[in-house]
Amino acid sequence: LLKLKNSLQRSKDKIMDGILVIRKEKGYTSHDVVAKLRGILHMKKIGHTGTLDPAAEGVLPVALGKGTRLVELLTEKEKTYEAVLRLGVSTDTQDMTGAVLSEKPVTVTEEQQVPPMYSALKVNGKKLYELAREGKTIERKPRPVVFYEIRILDMELPLVRISVTCSKGTYIRTLCNDIGEKLGCGGAMEELLRTRSGNFTLE
Repeated sequence: LLKLKNSLQRSKDKIMDGILVIRKEKGYTSHDVVAKLRGILHMKKIGHTGTLDPAAEGVLPVALGKGTRLVELLTEKEKTYEAVLRLGVSTDTQDMTGAVLSEKPVTVTEEQQVPPMYSALKVNGKKLYELAREGKTIERKPRPVVFYEIRILDMELPLVRISVTCSKGTYIRTLCNDIGEKLGCGGAMEELLRTRSGNFTLE
């Protein structure tokens, strides 16, 4: 974002319409990126096209000006992620940022999701992660998602690097948790990189 700011200050561009593809870094929320861009570009009409968790990084298409009309369309597109799954551990957030709930030995060889409580999904106008921080757990309805491809890229147990191409609304943290549960040892997401959102890639 700092490089973008310097570039735009040099070019003295005014209002821009269209899509700006950001590589979000760890530690920022998708909302943080939009807020920073509003300051850099001196524009109010900016929106992102699909939330990435603060611990995740990767492709975040941001719509500017008239481009915001495309947000809903772009949000519907399939996405591709690279994730590191750590087997043998379960956490309350389904990733390694949360509190460890259980640890089990990994005895495996190389041979419909429910949204997690720690998510930005809203129920009755309140985000689930806000309720979770208040110690509240509410029933979440299963939501239909589609996995177009899941590939193992690398395996050095207890770590497994996977590539996942999926529909919108998919929580890779929950996929990692579900895989761990099916294997009987538990699992949590250690890293997440979004490599593609619709037609926009890291390249």
